[in-house]
Amino acid sequence: MTLVPVMWSVWAAFVVFTAALYIYRSSLTRDEEDQIFLDDSFAHERVAQEAITARVAKVEPLVRIARWLVVAMTVVVLAYYVRDVMVQLHLMQ
Repeated sequence: MTLVPVMWSVWAAFVVFTAALYIYRSSLTRDEEDQIFLDDSFAHERVAQEAITARVAKVEPLVRIARWLVVAMTVVVLAYYVRDVMVQLHLMQ
């Protein structure tokens, strides 16, 4: 198998994984409130919001890593095609 299909497959896998993480994170934050009540009678709401925040905090490092993997693989793909153009134009051996 040549390098190009493998390269594009890895890039696509990283993009799909990143998209899945974004969708999962958005489903977690769906029930997050913009407004927090500090009264003691809303303690159950505060606990629920803290649970949502904790789950999002667990996912956030994976989102950052996945985003950087997509960026890195995009740079690899671009570098491959820039090199290919330079070889085709006989600017590089």
